[in-house]
This record gives sequence, C-alpha cells and structure tokens, in this order.
Amino acid sequence: MPRYCVIGAGAAGLSALQQLREAGHEVVCFEKTDRVGGHWHTDYDALHLITSRDMTTFEDFPMPADYPHFPRRDQVRAYIESYARHHGHHDLITFDTEVLAVTPEPSGPGPVGSAGWRVRTTRGDEGVFDGVLIANGHLWSPHIPAVPGDFAGTQLHSSEYDNVGDLTGNRVLVVGAGNSGCDIAVDVAQHRLEVDVVMRKGRHFQAKAYFGVPRAQVPWLARFSPDEQDLINRLLARVSLGEPGNYPNMPVPEAATLADGPTTVNDLLPYWIHHGRITIRPAIDRFEDTTVHFTDGTARHYDSIIYATGFDVSLPFLADGQIVWRSGVPVRYAGGILPAGAEKLYFIGLIAPRGPQIPLYGVQTKLVARMIALHTEAGPQGLALTNYFANLQPPELRIDVVRAAWDDQMTDTARLLSALETAPVSRGIGRPTTASARTKP
Repeated sequence: MPRYCVIGAGAAGLSALQQLREAGHEVVCFEKTDRVGGHWHTDYDALHLITSRDMTTFEDFPMPADYPHFPRRDQVRAYIESYARHHGHHDLITFDTEVLAVTPEPSGPGPVGSAGWRVRTTRGDEGVFDGVLIANGHLWSPHIPAVPGDFAGTQLHSSEYDNVGDLTGNRVLVVGAGNSGCDIAVDVAQHRLEVDVVMRKGRHFQAKAYFGVPRAQVPWLARFSPDEQDLINRLLARVSLGEPGNYPNMPVPEAATLADGPTTVNDLLPYWIHHGRITIRPAIDRFEDTTVHFTDGTARHYDSIIYATGFDVSLPFLADGQIVWRSGVPVRYAGGILPAGAEKLYFIGLIAPRGPQIPLYGVQTKLVARMIALHTEAGPQGLALTNYFANLQPPELRIDVVRAAWDDQMTDTARLLSALETAPVSRGIGRPTTASARTKP
C-alpha cells in the first residue's frame, strides 16, 4: 500500500494528516520537536490572533465558545493540541525526528518524483514514500537585514523575543512595521519603555474590529464584492484611525488599495503614537556603537533592537536543483501547492492568503488528495501533473497574497483537476521538466 509522508506537526501538518487519513491513505508524520503546534509554542507572549476565533478553525472543530474573539497565543496552542488529541494524531507522528533529506527515486523517462521520494531522518532511512507533503512552515528561519557598522547593544529577532524581560535599557528600536513588529512595539510601549519603529514605506492600517464585531464578521460586508469590501474597509479605517498625516513621520502608502500593498491589522500602534510612547523612524543608514543613524540624517542612541523583519523560506532537506527557485522562494502552481520541477511533492501552508490561516490547510490537502488519486490512476508510467498546471497557470512567487486572488487560484485549480478527472489519464501529461531548469539561485 502506498505511504505518504508529512513533514512538520504544526497546524498545517495536522490538517494534512487528518485529510489524508480521511481519504483512506496510510500517512506518517515526522516532527523535529517533542510536541505539536509549531511556532505557537515559541511566539512572543503578547501574541493574539489577528483573525477571529470563529473563523480561524480546523474543519468541524470549532474553538471553545468561552475563548475571546481574538484568542491569546497559549489558547491557540491549546486548541491545536486538542485537535491532535481528538483525532489521535500522536499515533501517526514520530517526534524528536528531523527530516534531513528528501530525494527522488529513479524514474527513468518519467517526471522527477513520479517514482516516489526517499526520506532520511535523524533516525536513518525511513524508506520510499509515494508522496511527501511539506508542512514545515515559513516562520522559523529569521531574516535579518545587513546594516553597515556594528551595534553594541542587545539585538533580537522577533522570533527570539518573548517579553520585555529580554531587553536591556529603556530605549528600544523595532525594525519593521508588519503585524509582528507593531504588536511587539505596542507590547514594549505598554511596559512604559520608549519605542521607535522603523517604517521604511507606508502601509495601510486596519482595526481588528468595527462596530464591536471582528472585522471579517461584520454581517453586511459579505454582501459586497472583494473590491467593494476593500474600499469600505479603507473608509472605515479613515474614520476610526485617520490618515498617515495624523501621525508624525508616518509615510503615506504607495498602494491605493489594501490589496495592492502591505496592510497591518493593528489599531494600538496609532494609539500609542498619539500618546508619545511610539515614534516612527525612516530606514536605517548605519550603526555606530549604540547609535543608529537614519536615512533622514537623524541619529539616536538605543539600548536594544528587535528585528521584526520576517523570515526566509528554508527547505534544508531538499538539495539545490531539486525544485525551481526564484527570488528566494520556490516557484509554485495550483494555489501554492505544487513546486515547479517535481511530481508528488506538495506544499501545505507555504503561502499565506490574508485572513484566517488554519482553515486553508485543509482546503489545500483536499486538493492534494485529488492529485494523489490522479497519480494513482495514471499508474507506473507517471503523470506530469505539475507540468500540466505550469502550462495553464502563471507561476506563484508570493507568500503573502490577497485572499480573493488565492481563492481564484484555488477555484481554477479545482476546475483543472475536474477536467483531468473526467478525461483519460493513462498517459503522461506534457513533458517532464528538465534538470537544467531546476537550479536554485
């Protein structure tokens, strides 16, 4: 019987386990830590969901009704753990076992990966799997920008920050104004420290709730198209939060809409700017001891710096050239599921459509189950499924993507799968991608 491998036991990996098991497949999971839940064990203490409790759930498994609208980190962690216990996932997961290498079995004239993938872990050779679902996440390999000079104070990436006890001194610089950066800046400000935030470019700010209701659950908003909702949300933000000019040094967004540029869901950063606890700074020019020089010619002393500068995509178990990379990310198709250059490899969660994340993992895996069925029907001669999508869809290079755009991709992917399911698949589709095209820059 074919076996399938899931890498990672975070929310994405657990969704993959459950959906494949429900589809009748034998599946095992390797998790390099001793627990399920992924980054929810190590995020900063002040973290809350920015999406609402009732929309950020696994299928048919709601969060407890006594949770608040925006649960704390520990509540989300407990919820994910309860999902794994409820479905008996621990019996399918090998803990404290890191995947070291995933290599394609020789496939002759067939597409790379069509003969399956051999998985090697810290335990040794785990054998050949008919397919591998990669759910190791994209929030664990910190990205820290290079800055001329050396800073003599405390430096942390946001993934290393728990609370203000990790900081030294009273002056703190947060580099980055995304959701995490603003969350952390607010946490520091509320502990009565002085906080500056580097905001190189303008971004749209959105409140978590309007009319006392989580933003995405305002009932009448659902009657409007995505473009109309974009406009309404910008108007609501203008009424409740104002415009960049209301906040000293805040740059104006280059993008006219929420969909076309960066958006941060946080209404407490503007609050603390008005209360003098947070100040906006431009890009950093250089470091000099504990002094940070900015591109506008100003400079200031800081005791601590927190880099809320995101993460790099890292797939250390795949050799260079195994799949196609561009601009530091894998090239993908089918709503971010299929990596260019290989068959029977599937990404679960390596794309982050704006809005609730947990539900989308099950949606992705349901499509993977349909892809697996097509591969099974095609038999040993193989199916160039990735090539099929590459000929019919544009490549996906984003991690952050507007939800409506991703929904359109998934609808198109389901349509193309339906076309295959109703057509003969006894022969390969298209031509296998050549090895020369699979180089990683």
